Amino acid sequence: TGTTGTTGQPGDTATTGTTGTTGQPGDTATTGTTGTTGTTGQPGDTGDTATTGAPSTSGDTAPRDTPQGGDPFPRSDLIVPVDAGRPAGPHGGGFIGGFLGDGVGGDVRGVVGAVLRPGEAGQRIADQWGRDTRGAEQKWARGDYIGAAWDWNKAVGGAGAGLAIPGSGARVDAEVRDAERAHLGERIPQNATPAQRKAWWDGLSPEERERYIELVPERIGNLDGIPVLARDAANRRNLPALIDKLEGVDTDKARDQLAGLREIERQLNENGKPPMYLIGIGDEGNGRAIVSFGNPDVSQHVSAYVPGLNTSLDEEFAKNDLGRARDTAIGAQGYDDSTASIVWLGYDAPQLPDKDGVAGYFAVMGTGRAEKGGAAYRDFMGGISVTNQNKDPHLTAIGHSYGSRTVGAAAARPGGIPGVDDIILVGSPGVGVDHAVDLGVGSEHVFVGAAANDPVTKLPSKTQVVVGGLGLALGGPGGAYVAGDLADPGDDDLWFGKDPASKAFGARRFPVADGPPLVSGSGISLDSHSNYFSPERDAVSADSIALIVSGNADRLKMEEPK
Repeated sequence: TGTTGTTGQPGDTATTGTTGTTGQPGDTATTGTTGTTGTTGQPGDTGDTATTGAPSTSGDTAPRDTPQGGDPFPRSDLIVPVDAGRPAGPHGGGFIGGFLGDGVGGDVRGVVGAVLRPGEAGQRIADQWGRDTRGAEQKWARGDYIGAAWDWNKAVGGAGAGLAIPGSGARVDAEVRDAERAHLGERIPQNATPAQRKAWWDGLSPEERERYIELVPERIGNLDGIPVLARDAANRRNLPALIDKLEGVDTDKARDQLAGLREIERQLNENGKPPMYLIGIGDEGNGRAIVSFGNPDVSQHVSAYVPGLNTSLDEEFAKNDLGRARDTAIGAQGYDDSTASIVWLGYDAPQLPDKDGVAGYFAVMGTGRAEKGGAAYRDFMGGISVTNQNKDPHLTAIGHSYGSRTVGAAAARPGGIPGVDDIILVGSPGVGVDHAVDLGVGSEHVFVGAAANDPVTKLPSKTQVVVGGLGLALGGPGGAYVAGDLADPGDDDLWFGKDPASKAFGARRFPVADGPPLVSGSGISLDSHSNYFSPERDAVSADSIALIVSGNADRLKMEEPK
């Protein structure tokens, strides 16, 4: 068929000639090459296939297979609407040879009209096609060939009934989608700062943002500096894909992660209060999950809690750790509605031997995971601080157990944790520094909770390593607690540095319940290490955390340091 004239009215039916290469306007199209003044001049019915690429709107010659005189683009089959009464193409449906055929750079409705010969139903399809491809020509003109291709390809599905699907359609769709994914992936500023990523995202059009969320959700959903609503949308889109992936893996780790993901999905579907936002998800390492209760981009007060020892993406995490963040949000919102509380599992916390084998002990005793996790946590909080819409948001970093060592690693870096005003450390074995002032927020903004019966706050110092280390090897945290205390009951050093609850450390200690004893008639219990956030099991501690998170630390009743 001949190409569409760029300024002519529909010419008469071409009876013999081939299509001209430049489509210069004329009075009457006698060979299918020209047309009189107008916008949609139609091609002849019997003219031979044009050998040019997209028609040039300026009248310049366009080389073969070259869109508007630009770089060559590979040819492929494109699905297009066909009239059911017309003969099918060689692959079972109508299609145009060439990447986008005569539709590129031209009026799509004119092309569809020429192929469809629409009646009322066909015209509706043509109208839908025109709406779905609005803006594609502009993308093509500015060199965004894949973006234009994606718009045309999506229009195929959007036009609905009356569209023929050639045998090559699935291949074309997959190829376009893969090409678009690669194209978008190359544009993501992966190695930029959170502030630079936010500036990049803000510079995209709404349509471009939609394409990123649709095609590369696993990248956008975990990118610090991207607004929370976009991350949540991307991660909700990616969550079913992760579940599908893990359903086909027969390992304990995959089964644990699958249970965790399903529990997170269940909670998301409940639409409970406070509203839940999925701002990070992944199956790398021991699993990744970042969940907020309340929107941290609009809340004046935002906290982010880092769990510790033995935490991984599993059902226990999805119930217990998410529950701690929810309890903190509910408690803090009792003092200020503009509050969001996050649980951040963005690193591989150490696992005890039942999960990591003997290496688990060394991971618990080492700082490598805390240092690596601290760097990631610092980037995350930098992202939260730049996407928050308030002029001066109040941010609180919370570390529990080994998570307090991770927060300490983040805070001890030059510049501290971006945007953070207060730091809460509970059940801490030490944070890697010997003085609260070294955490970058001022000692008066470092708060510590340490239950009297929490064994983790009594892990041996390095001066107790022989006796305490033997206790750890023989009896786990309980053995370390007993052996270490016997070795030096007056030592205020813990394994990772000065005890944060000690007077020498210089932080503010808030009151918490003693918790159940480590050893009782019913055996060994570590419950006192996990009750800090629970309004049911330790209302005093949970309320203290809520006061700090909501910006009401001046109302705290303080406790004497050790």
